[in-house]
Amino acid sequence: MKLFIIGLLILLGGYAVYGRFVEKALEPDDRETPAVSLRDGVDFMILPHWKNMLIQLLNIAGIGPVIGVILGIKFGVIAFVIIPVGNIIGGAVHDFLSGMMSLRSGGANLPEIIKENIGKRFSVFFSAFMIFLLLLVVAVFINVPAQLVGGMIPGRSVFWIAVAVIFAYYIVATLFPVDKIIGMCYPFFGALLLLGTLAVFCGMIVKLINAPQLLDESAAFRERMFSAEKGQPIIPMLFVTIACGILSGFHATQSPIIARTMASEKQARPAFYGMMVVEGFIAMIWAGAALMIYNLFPQLMAKVPGKVLGDITGFFLGKYAGTITVVSVIILAVTSGDTAMRSLRLSLAEIVRMPQKKIANRVILCLPLIVIVALLLWWSNLSASTFNQLWNYFAWGNQVLASCTLAAGAIWLGVRNKSIWIAWLPGAFISFVVITYILWISPAHNGPAGVGLDLDYAYLLAGFVVVILTMMVRERIDDLKGDLKH
Repeated sequence: MKLFIIGLLILLGGYAVYGRFVEKALEPDDRETPAVSLRDGVDFMILPHWKNMLIQLLNIAGIGPVIGVILGIKFGVIAFVIIPVGNIIGGAVHDFLSGMMSLRSGGANLPEIIKENIGKRFSVFFSAFMIFLLLLVVAVFINVPAQLVGGMIPGRSVFWIAVAVIFAYYIVATLFPVDKIIGMCYPFFGALLLLGTLAVFCGMIVKLINAPQLLDESAAFRERMFSAEKGQPIIPMLFVTIACGILSGFHATQSPIIARTMASEKQARPAFYGMMVVEGFIAMIWAGAALMIYNLFPQLMAKVPGKVLGDITGFFLGKYAGTITVVSVIILAVTSGDTAMRSLRLSLAEIVRMPQKKIANRVILCLPLIVIVALLLWWSNLSASTFNQLWNYFAWGNQVLASCTLAAGAIWLGVRNKSIWIAWLPGAFISFVVITYILWISPAHNGPAGVGLDLDYAYLLAGFVVVILTMMVRERIDDLKGDLKH
């Protein structure tokens, strides 16, 4: 119980104190934003600040802060500290930086930001990797909400109908101007999400009045919880499992969407940093609810997180109110999937230099995306194992994006004579995590294909690589500064 309260206080204090510190380093000012200078009525236009914040929240808060933490809390109550600390010094900084870099680069998408800061050669590889990852995101965020709908209305045909409806919505939201579908639907979606999460929190408080120990680890919980001895070491597994509540590279693909609709740079801290902190609160609430349900019903720890979601909402809210909350979780996935597909279109348009004001150009770019996503959906539903492979690639690929974005942010700061450690401290850590994961994971370690080294060797090699990466970041800063002098 104490760690849960401490975690909430860290989020509150972190936004007020560390968020302000980061803002001073990034120095948002009164210069003209891309929404004004590049207005096209499709992707570049001014939207109200409150609407931008809701769009950003729904863009970044996929199923990770719900489904991810239902699984991640199995690492124990330490997650109540790791989530907020990682959020404040890692995830929120990452989102704020990616948003500000986009604002200062004419609303540039992530591949262009990587090209400007890390270099053209690396950006070619990075662009291909990011496009592949976003295709996985779109497929996953069609699949998961369709499965949740299928759980509410049993029947295989219902699942495929849900897939078709969600996919059709993604296509429409991708093609239409940002204010027509996303701008109109998101206020309603955001209200439903926040009300659903608040309802779960209120249900938790009612139960905790008489049983505060439910937010501690019971003996039955400890017997079943994840641990290094059971093949689930906190580093790297926790940071891959609860990416969206702590630090997620996917968010950097979403920040440019509202960087193109902001009236003032001074809206950046609440819109980018602040909405990541709100996601941290969402993650904490669902992690707390999951721990309580596992303490009461330890046998549920053997179930997949998507099914435990229904148990949580039913227990705290009852059948009907719980169903509404499950709908809010479906919305979380859908409102990340639609903008993931939009980000794909925008990034491809930037790469091939194709203006997007004409709908014909948007359709041309969307057609191959539709075909590839359809094939991924077909493949991922061949069996449970194929979907798990899809999810695993997304999980570690997501953190590769975060590492690259934070490296670009450190270089961006260094060239401007700012401290690189605001970005590279979390960047170096998440690089260490993802390199360790790739070097250690294997079927022998209850995971997908990887190198399969002993964990201690994986730690040692990952540490060595991070030192090399740090040297490369500093060398790139010196090179860019030299170019500026000439």
